[in-house]
Amino acid sequence: MERTVDWLVVIPLAPLLAAVINFLFGKWWIRHRAHWLAVPAVGLSFLTSIVAAWAVLGSDELLRQPLYTWIRAGEFHVPVELVADELTAVMLLVVTGVSFLVHVYSIGYMHHDPGYYRFFAWLPLFVFSMVMLVLASNFLVLFVFWEAVGLCSYLLIGFWFRRRSAAEAAKKAFVVNRIGDFGFALGIMLLFTSLGTLDYHAVFEAVPQLSSGTVTAIALLLFTGAIGKSAQLPLFVWLPDAMEGPTPVSALIHAATMVTAGIFMVARAHPIFLASPIALWVVAAIGALTAFVAATIATTQFDIKRVVAYSTVSQLGYMALALGVGAWIPAIFHLFTHAFFKALLFLGSGAVMHAMHDELDMRRMGGLKRWMPLTYWTFVIGAAANAGIVPLAGFWSKDEILVGAWVGGAPLLALVGLVAAFFTALYMFRAVFLTFHGQPRFDPHELHPHDPPATMAVPLVILAIGAALTGFLGVPPEAGWIHHALEPVFEGATHHEVTLGLTLGMAAASTLVALAGLWTAHAAYVRGTISPAAVAERLGPLYRLAANGWYFDFVYQRYVVRPLDAAATWLWRTVDVGIIDGAVNGSARIVALTAQLWRRLQTGLVANYALAIALGTVLLVGAYLAFGSTLFR
Repeated sequence: MERTVDWLVVIPLAPLLAAVINFLFGKWWIRHRAHWLAVPAVGLSFLTSIVAAWAVLGSDELLRQPLYTWIRAGEFHVPVELVADELTAVMLLVVTGVSFLVHVYSIGYMHHDPGYYRFFAWLPLFVFSMVMLVLASNFLVLFVFWEAVGLCSYLLIGFWFRRRSAAEAAKKAFVVNRIGDFGFALGIMLLFTSLGTLDYHAVFEAVPQLSSGTVTAIALLLFTGAIGKSAQLPLFVWLPDAMEGPTPVSALIHAATMVTAGIFMVARAHPIFLASPIALWVVAAIGALTAFVAATIATTQFDIKRVVAYSTVSQLGYMALALGVGAWIPAIFHLFTHAFFKALLFLGSGAVMHAMHDELDMRRMGGLKRWMPLTYWTFVIGAAANAGIVPLAGFWSKDEILVGAWVGGAPLLALVGLVAAFFTALYMFRAVFLTFHGQPRFDPHELHPHDPPATMAVPLVILAIGAALTGFLGVPPEAGWIHHALEPVFEGATHHEVTLGLTLGMAAASTLVALAGLWTAHAAYVRGTISPAAVAERLGPLYRLAANGWYFDFVYQRYVVRPLDAAATWLWRTVDVGIIDGAVNGSARIVALTAQLWRRLQTGLVANYALAIALGTVLLVGAYLAFGSTLFR
């Protein structure tokens, strides 16, 4: 059932207006009052999203608001209209809810920054772009705001653009995402040339008409976009470097907006992927490998924000694994719970960084629990939820993904997920113990750490409550509220029968694995019965492999960036300077030389001109006498 409404536009319009006004007038008039526009605007967007979710979830109703026709060419037309179904409703709650808390947190975190007004222009613009991406009714509008999200991420990651590292990180994120987006654009083009439409409903109905090769090519090209945007292997390298942006940006990008866009897109296009078992297998395999690789890297990092960043990559791998094995609802369920505990971990890291005068190295922290109790307990809740400790949110959603992989015909990938779960608990509680436990590894007389102010503390508490309780939306497993809410979207999609014994067995296994990771971290960083240095030395090349990010950046730099840079330099010197500039400059030199020669004839002496006329006359008469009789015969 479909219902046309006229209020859905409030969700994207409110943050867009705040962004435009702050950008145009922030520098001169609004300045450090910019949050008075941005925060209420995103809050209004969140409240309207609640209304939309209330109207959609559980009612089997779809909301639609036509805005205008963007392209009309013969039979091809692209309308810009807002459409909200159950999947959109869940995404809107995640995007606007977490974004609102991040905006509130930013009031305290960015208070003294000279670019305050600019920050509160780019941040709501990011929300607007992501909301429009979610509400799109066709692939072309989706692609436009897919790129807009990438642009906003560039602006926010490079917010402190005078810092070279921030500028480089923003450029890296932009370029790496363009690689994935190139494949995504090709997929959309192939979709249009094959079916003649880009409307979701029309495309999904026409998928059975496509040959297996065509639908596989389309699915893999679309997933290429998701690999870039949602930081899957091998294009995940931009995301850890995105930590150069302000911490609220990291929370927004990694928890609720940009990185979830790829997961949402694959879930939205699930009829295409269902028609290609090969594409599903690729999605699942890449997801499992991403979860494992990123988890091993996170275990070796000492920058607290980079640990959480690699954790994001790993959790996105779990979501991709779920999509690939046909566990569509568990994938979105994990996206939902992940938004809470990952935003909490980033904002908690920001609180630590704020208290430690921008220090990020956990080796220079320790003992912060006594000075920052609220930050400590909220961070522990987020870490436990991320690690899948029962009964927190991450346990329920991650467990459903592992069960889905097991019954979906990929038990090996489920085992990879369990191994990654061990590393997840290890690196999360390693971060907790290094940061908050033990003796302080800094001078308390120079640094005076303390809990953040209310504008930063309240979002931490709210997110901690979400990280603790949102998992119960999926209880009982496979039959919880979120399953009933999303079932109409994935009706007819892959569904596996799950026995109670398998569910309990996987829950027990994942719990034991998580507790083993916690115990290992406690033994290494609290009791001292395990020496991390000795383990690193014994593992040797394996530890160096993980510590260096599996050498992805090294390989890209040496075998992609440098050769391309050398080729570009050669083309510049040979083609641009040698041929093009040579031709242009050579033409100019010939003209100049010719002009100089003719210039010498212009002496300004009448006698010379009379002599030239006389000589010319003699030549003409001579030519006539010599050849005239022949020419005029």
